[in-house]
Amino acid sequence: MTLNPQQLEAVRHAEGPLLILAGAGSGKTRVITHRIAHLIQERKVAPWNILAVTFTNKAAEEMRNRVDALLGKKSEVWVSTFHSTCLKILKKAGERLGYSRDFVIYDDSDQVTLVKGCLEEMKIAERAFHPRMVLSRIDGAKNQLVSASRFLELALDPFERRIGELYQLYQSRLFKNNAMDFGDLLMKTVELFEQHPSVLTHYQELFHYLMIDEYQDTNAAQYRIVRLLAEKKGNLCVVGDDDQSIYAWRGADLNNILSFEKDFPGTRVIRLEQNYRSTQKILQVASQVVSHNFERKEKTLWTENETGSNAVLFSAPDEKGEARFVVDEIERGCREEGRRLNDFAIFYRTNAQSRTFEEALRERRLPYTIFGGVRFYDRKEVKDILAYLRVLVNPKDSLSLARIINAPARGIGKRTIEILEAYAARQDLPLRETLGLADQIDQLPTAQRTRLKEFGELMKRWEGGIPGCSIADFVKRILDESGYQEDLEKQETLEAEGRLENLQELLNVLEEFRRTRPEATLSQFLEEAALVGDTDSYDPARGVVPMMTLHLAKGLEFPVVFMVGMEEGLFPHGRSLDEPAGVEEERRLCYVGMTRAKKRVILTHALRRRLYGGDHYNLPSRFLEEVPEDLIEHRGIGETDRLMEEALPADDYSQLPSEALSLSIGSHVKHPTFGVGVVKRREGKGERQKVTVYFQDGRVKTLMVKFASLEVL
Repeated sequence: MTLNPQQLEAVRHAEGPLLILAGAGSGKTRVITHRIAHLIQERKVAPWNILAVTFTNKAAEEMRNRVDALLGKKSEVWVSTFHSTCLKILKKAGERLGYSRDFVIYDDSDQVTLVKGCLEEMKIAERAFHPRMVLSRIDGAKNQLVSASRFLELALDPFERRIGELYQLYQSRLFKNNAMDFGDLLMKTVELFEQHPSVLTHYQELFHYLMIDEYQDTNAAQYRIVRLLAEKKGNLCVVGDDDQSIYAWRGADLNNILSFEKDFPGTRVIRLEQNYRSTQKILQVASQVVSHNFERKEKTLWTENETGSNAVLFSAPDEKGEARFVVDEIERGCREEGRRLNDFAIFYRTNAQSRTFEEALRERRLPYTIFGGVRFYDRKEVKDILAYLRVLVNPKDSLSLARIINAPARGIGKRTIEILEAYAARQDLPLRETLGLADQIDQLPTAQRTRLKEFGELMKRWEGGIPGCSIADFVKRILDESGYQEDLEKQETLEAEGRLENLQELLNVLEEFRRTRPEATLSQFLEEAALVGDTDSYDPARGVVPMMTLHLAKGLEFPVVFMVGMEEGLFPHGRSLDEPAGVEEERRLCYVGMTRAKKRVILTHALRRRLYGGDHYNLPSRFLEEVPEDLIEHRGIGETDRLMEEALPADDYSQLPSEALSLSIGSHVKHPTFGVGVVKRREGKGERQKVTVYFQDGRVKTLMVKFASLEVL
């Protein structure tokens, strides 16, 4: 594929701010990589003077490989994720903030453990402040560059103040352990740049050209980093698509891309609207849906690809029928069209929806894989061994030490660890240092002191062995001398056998790491393991059916896509229905899902769904109504309204009016449950008519007129 005129224009632009509005499947990675090669080959820019940032390790690796292929050699361009870029900067200059260079990154489960410790110290019950809720609030604050002290200043009630106090304690514990979480990598980089201008100047002089991919997904901290780095040279190129902004729930700010021209005067705007991925009809379907959003920049996707077939809309009586249909279609596609299992992808809005599809696939003995489940590096046995390594790299990492001090069992129980931690706190020492001081802790029995000293001596022996052998050989030594492997072998269970297989896979990973990165250190391996994303391991060559949430599907593509559970309250999600901005983000998510498909998109909904312990009778998603009838092939056991009536419990018929009301936009209506409101939107005709009503209490509801019992005022 040669570059089209718009792509070529973007590649050749060099000086000043550039906004590339890249529609789905428009070849943005090709543009970024060719632009990097153009700067190096034609404009003689040194590779190390270019920084390219994207959002996933997989995308960064693909970019690096493509740049190297274009240049015909390995380049020294910085191509990495935001978090990896910040990690490199902090490893070099983080000492100015009080961290040593061997600081570690705490992953999700480490953070939960740390928060639980904070709750325990503050004598707060987990049922009142769920650890993941607390972490979500802390992470949200960090993404917005709100420190713990500032969070407390802004607190409006006792609940917020409690969160602020937990944030403060959590942050102090991180610092004491010489550790950072993912939010810190961004926030501490901003802190470093703003508190130490010489460090910022160094990187401003280093990076003459900045390229930021997926700019619509940047949060306040990422925006600030980009702004600071681009301040001096002004050569900032951002690539993104406002129609694919789907991460507001984790801090992404759509206004970063919508306001780019205002933030960076003199911006050149180039639209990439030719799609190379999907058929014409898939693009028509997706574009019709997203065009209902108001907060967007106008663009028109087009393609020279085949016209293709209409989107299929399947109406199922329940979730089991929905799953059977999907599996039938997969088998039919393999049998009649010669497709492979990995040509099909199943997308759902929430992880809870995966169960029925798993059961249906297992019943037909079709292999599948779920993304967003337990990562390889999050499995207990793998985390245990990585914890051994982290303590050896960073002796201050008390959290990791507490994890492994009795793994495998050494007779060092919870009470002993509590006494040891209390002693370490009184002496203001890392937990690791107290192992050699066990004789001085009066509360410990003699046997416990001996065990702690023996474990401390074991750790000391290993410390000297890191430089002398490969990481894989070193891990084999830990598995042997710690008794970890022997303990699993003695269990003789299928679970233990699976854990041993995972440890063997870890050794394989370490061997591959040594082969591809012979100069890399143990510390670098631990950093990369901590930053692995949910879809980084996706291998399109594997012969299995991939299943994932719509959020994880971003950046991937498949010949055939199933978007299941297309129902009000599920997709769009119930949490989004009270805010127009929330519905718009759900609509963008729908657009993202549809544009992952190359050949066919199949939409399904069930009229009765058992979910979260009860039966739900949801209306079909409003997004289905936004697809023109001439672009849909209806499938299922009958018309939607008839199915709805058959699915409703008998006592619901008393709620149904004899005739559908004819309502106009602006009508004032009264609902028996929601009260008085105003009709803001009307969709469909006759018995299929739906209205969106803004009620006086602030709620926004989309209702099927036939069933809503609305009274016109």
